[in-house]
Amino acid sequence: MLIYVVAVAGLLFMAFAYFAFAQAAAARNGAQSAADASALAAAQDVRDEMTDGFINSLGQGGDWVDWLVGDRSVPGTGGAAAAQLAGDNDSTLDGITPTTVKGYPAFEARITTRFTVGKSILPVTSGRHAKAHAVAMIEPRCSVAPSDASRKVIEFDCDGGRHWTIDPKKLDDIELPKAKDLFAVHLAE
Repeated sequence: MLIYVVAVAGLLFMAFAYFAFAQAAAARNGAQSAADASALAAAQDVRDEMTDGFINSLGQGGDWVDWLVGDRSVPGTGGAAAAQLAGDNDSTLDGITPTTVKGYPAFEARITTRFTVGKSILPVTSGRHAKAHAVAMIEPRCSVAPSDASRKVIEFDCDGGRHWTIDPKKLDDIELPKAKDLFAVHLAE
């Protein structure tokens, strides 16, 4: 009988311990989702700014090529968009850091959850907040031949076989590329 009681008590303790680890894993997954969303939001926000810079530079000589292939300095950090997405995921943005991945602009988001792991058999978990980080990058989807920068009509090719021909003097009369046409945003890690 004593062996049975000890075995059942041991099994119950192990079940509660496994439950504590499952709670911690769930909190960590929530934190990682918030970090991923924050990094992607920052990159998408900056991608939109890069697209605006590209469109604004179309009538200014060869400057548009630098915007299109990502050789311009990144206009901002996307911090407000990252903070909003972190908040929407019940987390706090600890920081957003501009960086590069494979030579392309990228943003690392670090977050801390507002929720704790929760109460369990392990008392240290009740006050612990999960932390996570993620990196999202902006990758140009278009290419330009070097001789095309000085032409009067702008031409370039993008992924998916899309060819763009833009006359800078007739910008109001044509459909301009959207941010998703020019740049891909995805998680780097």
